[in-house]
Amino acid sequence: MSLACAYAVALVGLDGRIVEVEAHTGPGLPRTILVGLPDTSLYEARDRCKAAVHSSRQSWPNTLLTINLSPATLPKQGSGYDLAIVTAVLAAADVVKAVELRDTVLLGELGLDGRVRPVRGVLPATLAAAQAGFRRVIVPYRQSGEAQLVDGVEVLGVASLAQLIAVLQHEPVPDAEPVDLAPPIDHRFSPDTALDLADVAGQLEAKWAVEVAAAGRHHLLFTGPPGVGKTMLAARLPGLLPELNVNEALEVSAVHSLAGFDLSDGLVRRPPYADPHHSASMASIVGGGPGLARPGAVSCAHRGVLFLDEAPEFSVKVLEALRVPLESGVINLHRSHGLTRYPARFQLVLAANPCPCGQSGTVGATCLCPPMAVRRYTAKLSAPIRDRVDITQHFRPLKRHQLRATLAQGESSASVAERVEQARDRQERRLAGTGWHANSEVTGAYLRHHLPQPDGLHLLDRAAERGLLTPRGIDKAWRVSWTIADLVGKDKPGVDEIGIALAMRQGDQLGARNADREVS
Repeated sequence: MSLACAYAVALVGLDGRIVEVEAHTGPGLPRTILVGLPDTSLYEARDRCKAAVHSSRQSWPNTLLTINLSPATLPKQGSGYDLAIVTAVLAAADVVKAVELRDTVLLGELGLDGRVRPVRGVLPATLAAAQAGFRRVIVPYRQSGEAQLVDGVEVLGVASLAQLIAVLQHEPVPDAEPVDLAPPIDHRFSPDTALDLADVAGQLEAKWAVEVAAAGRHHLLFTGPPGVGKTMLAARLPGLLPELNVNEALEVSAVHSLAGFDLSDGLVRRPPYADPHHSASMASIVGGGPGLARPGAVSCAHRGVLFLDEAPEFSVKVLEALRVPLESGVINLHRSHGLTRYPARFQLVLAANPCPCGQSGTVGATCLCPPMAVRRYTAKLSAPIRDRVDITQHFRPLKRHQLRATLAQGESSASVAERVEQARDRQERRLAGTGWHANSEVTGAYLRHHLPQPDGLHLLDRAAERGLLTPRGIDKAWRVSWTIADLVGKDKPGVDEIGIALAMRQGDQLGARNADREVS
């Protein structure tokens, strides 16, 4: 009778908990029992590990073998426990020394031939192991670079079970055949850095709106007929954003690791960009799946941009599910196996046509949609969703002479990004010590009691009295005015900045001027 243990990590969202894998051999009929709330894929680890051991020219215990995953009350899923299970079994069978496993966490899936295959969540699991005080992490060879992104822990990559046994026995490590798998998943949520703002002809007001949104991390709504540049501008927004700092990069990379993306190139340094199709399901957008929920597009776009093109074509339930993360910056997913929490502080960009045919209200065009169809189409973007958007920008088709005049006047993304970075630096200095990094994150109470009061607040009061702004809308226009002041280098917003912010909030460049004239 013998008992040995190894260690793995169970991920609940991005939070990792150390799992002790105990293997006990004793008298009884030869069979293997796996306990500790495993899911189906984990329960099948018994057969995978047994075949891998035989393929590695070792013997599986020919006794009653009980494998326990502790804590037993924590639901566990996935194939990432295979290495820890097989190592605990081999230690119980005296093939490897149990003392070698005391400060080691093992992550990886086993093939029937003994090769070690990649798993999801290596980066957050390694972070959890380092925080728990473990000194060494053994991972699939192809993911060793991902695990090495964590400081303070020794990382060992193995390509086969035979290599792992040799390492634990301090023997020469044999060569292993390459793992014959499909290429790693690309960074589907990475922006195309080749896109340049100069490619967009005209639409100077819209470009200014994108610059303000990038500088303050504000949400955007683009409206207008088809073919006027809404999608082009949205795709170029990530190119204006500053690179992520180290903490943000670790957080974003951990989410991408859990989603299954390849991190062999290092941390995700650029703000991610997600543009799901309008047929996407609720689970793919906010997260979901059986057992403990996996991250969705809102979490994979954390610290970056979530672009919903043809927004009214999305399911109403999907759009309404964005309300809470837009305000809180996190998404809480309750499932039968427990609560999973993911970060979701993304920058939302919505693009919508004015009607199903896209021509309603366009000068020189004919809309063929019945009035009720137009009303139903626009109503899909509900008032609560629109109220959470900071800037609304309406696009107008360019005339031929305007298009020709603006072809040679486009400003590059590099020059605009430089101004955005300077504005972000002003915000960082002003908000130092608060935990906030951009104007869009500042609370209304902080705006009123801790920052200089801008001139022109009477414009916001007047708009609220007329029913044009909600209390949330007042705070959002106030934040946008601070961003405009940061872009022009002012110490605080004035009447002009408040007026422009109000106009951008209403989506009408004349709105602030009319309000100003009425107040005067």
